[in-house]
Amino acid sequence: MAHSLSAKKRIRQTAKRRARNRTRKELLKEQTKSFVSALGSGNMANAETELRKTTSRLDKIAAKHTIHKKTAARKRSRLTLRLNAAKTAAKTKK
Repeated sequence: MAHSLSAKKRIRQTAKRRARNRTRKELLKEQTKSFVSALGSGNMANAETELRKTTSRLDKIAAKHTIHKKTAARKRSRLTLRLNAAKTAAKTKK
């Protein structure tokens, strides 16, 4: 248990930051899941919209230092690759 005032304040700050970061990460996971489900449904227009929303959320979260900017870039790249692969697969089916 913290005794000094500064240590008590640091505990309060850490709790606030942790809650904020957890919320942001949960929102990101939900957004990613909606993109994956749109991709799985085969609706490419909807998947592109969801990808745009997901990349926007990734960039915002990275800007606020909840995740590293290179982690956001890597996730964005991998999601884009998945969309492009699905588009190619859809074109070859036709």
